[in-house]
Amino acid sequence: MKDSTSTIIAGTYGYLAPEYAYSNKATTKCDVYSFGVVLMELIAGKKPVDADFGEYKNIVYWVTTKLDTKEGVMEVIDKNLLGSFKDEMIQVLRIAMCCTCKNPSQRPTMNEVVQLLIQTDPCLTDPYKFSTKTRDASNVTENQPEEVES
Repeated sequence: MKDSTSTIIAGTYGYLAPEYAYSNKATTKCDVYSFGVVLMELIAGKKPVDADFGEYKNIVYWVTTKLDTKEGVMEVIDKNLLGSFKDEMIQVLRIAMCCTCKNPSQRPTMNEVVQLLIQTDPCLTDPYKFSTKTRDASNVTENQPEEVES
């Protein structure tokens, strides 16, 4: 029997970070890239691979080509989301662009992404308002929903 080596790329086309295709090494930066693609899907209301983007093109390429003008940015954002939260959607789009940066070392960590998304929330004036526990610098606990008395 002859030994053979095969390379299998595990993942879904459109979500894979460019460096994964040539390194076959999944890293946390690959996860950040994929999350950025998901953010773009949510903002644009489009799948990561679509015939509208052109042959061999994906949502990251499409969004990147639209960001040169304000009209292009508005074209990226799903019309159903343009109501009251336009500025927030633009902020999330910026986060998605950082996540899908070609150079993995320039992508934020997932912790940084979460912090950026928290800062974008227009309804979150007090991040601890849904907690029943008092918070201070020495005792930070998880957000707990308020208990309902019966």
